[in-house]
Amino acid sequence: MMKRIRLPDGGFKVGFAFRPELRILEYISTKRGDAERGPMIRISPTDAKIRLLTEGELAWVQGPRRNELAVVIIDENVPDGSVIVRDIGGVALSERVVVTKPDLDSPPTGKTVG
Repeated sequence: MMKRIRLPDGGFKVGFAFRPELRILEYISTKRGDAERGPMIRISPTDAKIRLLTEGELAWVQGPRRNELAVVIIDENVPDGSVIVRDIGGVALSERVVVTKPDLDSPPTGKTVG
């Protein structure tokens, strides 16, 4: 006779729980009139690959105080586990952020039009 094992409710969830944090190594703040401006994140090739990010696409940067979309630049000079950010509000040097690929394929939850 084989004994069945019952898992407790909520014990195992399928999803995207693997979200390692990255330390902000450098913060670049631009001024009006600078040639290159706007939210940008430099990330190592290894960290970009883990997150399925490619050069030039947008990524969510989730900091301790707010979330923002930023353009991804893959830079081999950035050490693994760290990022360089430019013009992203709500973050500071040596804080940790979570960088994820936005889910543009799933319909938004909540109210729908129609």
